[in-house]
Amino acid sequence: MYRYKKNQLEFEDFHLPFGGKLRSDNRWVKLTRLIPWEEFESRYAKTLKRSGRGNPAKSVQVALGSLIIKERLGTSDEETVEQIRENPYLQYFLGFKEYVDEAPFHPTLFVHFRKRINKQMVCEIIEFVNKKAVSQINEPSDKTDTDSDDEPKPQNKGKLLVDATCSPADITFPTDLKLLNKAREKSEQIIDVLHHPHKGKMKKPRTYRKRARKDFLSVAKNKRLSKSKRRKMIRKQIGYVSRNLKTIKMLSEQSSLKLLSKLQYKNLLVIHELLRQQKWMHEQRVNRIDDRIVSISQPHVRPIKRGKAHASTEFGAKISASLVDGYCFLDRLDWNNYNESGDLEDQIKAYRKRFGFYPSSVHADKIYRNRSNIKFCNTHGIRLSGPRLGRPPKQLSKQYQQQKQSRQDEIDRIPIEGKFGQAKRRFSLSRIMCKLAKTSETTIAIIFLVMNLEKMLKVLLLFFSDCWDITLLCLNCLKIEQKDISQLQIIDVKSK
Repeated sequence: MYRYKKNQLEFEDFHLPFGGKLRSDNRWVKLTRLIPWEEFESRYAKTLKRSGRGNPAKSVQVALGSLIIKERLGTSDEETVEQIRENPYLQYFLGFKEYVDEAPFHPTLFVHFRKRINKQMVCEIIEFVNKKAVSQINEPSDKTDTDSDDEPKPQNKGKLLVDATCSPADITFPTDLKLLNKAREKSEQIIDVLHHPHKGKMKKPRTYRKRARKDFLSVAKNKRLSKSKRRKMIRKQIGYVSRNLKTIKMLSEQSSLKLLSKLQYKNLLVIHELLRQQKWMHEQRVNRIDDRIVSISQPHVRPIKRGKAHASTEFGAKISASLVDGYCFLDRLDWNNYNESGDLEDQIKAYRKRFGFYPSSVHADKIYRNRSNIKFCNTHGIRLSGPRLGRPPKQLSKQYQQQKQSRQDEIDRIPIEGKFGQAKRRFSLSRIMCKLAKTSETTIAIIFLVMNLEKMLKVLLLFFSDCWDITLLCLNCLKIEQKDISQLQIIDVKSK
């Protein structure tokens, strides 16, 4: 059951049992006005079951606002609930009518909030907020991508900054031995569950778990391990896991697989695929395979080759983002590795759809400068950053101009690198703690939404501070003029 929320309560009407009232210049009060809660009320209600029974579900302001508070404060689920219970400004931000000294909901509801508010809904909120915030755009245009011959094409405006990064998941660094050992342990737990109804009636099948554990530790404790010894131990662990899966198949004929929990059944399916991949790589003597599983608990995570100094490979979702006037858009999120240069045309078309015209220049990394992207940009009159393809010009003046322009383009591209640094150092993009693919995608999108809201708050504070400075300057000028007038009056009196 769901009840539609009424309009946002004014901060003057928020009841405080201990007296006083909320301040209008508080950051959470200002932040409440920046988010279009009512625009996505009906969209959020469709994700809930239509039933007239039970307690009503939490509103979209409570669900989305709690996720924003959690990401903005950088707290855990339990600590976020405590912060909301103790702070009246946070309760006003969630749409409460008065201060309540009780926990608004159980911390486990955060999982349901992340499932109901999916990545697509958060991206729509980001689009809605950023369109109003970008200073270059006065009104969004409803023109389509194709212009007619009678109407003149709009002039290109603005700078589009594009780049890609990886958002690592919270998993241990995967190795073949670790994965096979973890698969062996989980398969042994499944054997224990399936054999439990027949305990005392039939002999329990052998698993050799002590011997397998001893073999794994004898290799895992070595600082330096030869390839032959590692390959030999991988073959042994593959044998242990294969034996356990045969035992599970035999037990499933006598005991139903319904005895397993949902998590154990999911792990059983993942172990089958993991064993197939490890067998194939061991037989082919290679270390690469498509859709490689690097975590049994999070089988959707894939290795992403980054080539960075601190980590050549990261394990998580790959993200393509664009930046316009300091406001970031989440253009693509994929768990499989891909070449980000293929997203440039779609990002430019999305810019056109948002604002009604193409950007005057696109600032991107060298990987984006392929022939198809250059041709697309030249067709629409867009300058793509970086040096031109081919030989440099013979004239030194033209070489100097190109070098100067390339240097300036690299400087203009710095903000999007800084935006990724803010997301990873200030917020939690450097380690996503969610376990499911859907909830992880929602968390990543919430991070981009919070960064844009932070930018809007900063602009508002600068605007009000400038207005206050201008007001003080005018008051000082008025005081000076009054003093000058009074002095002139005194001089006139003395002269008379």
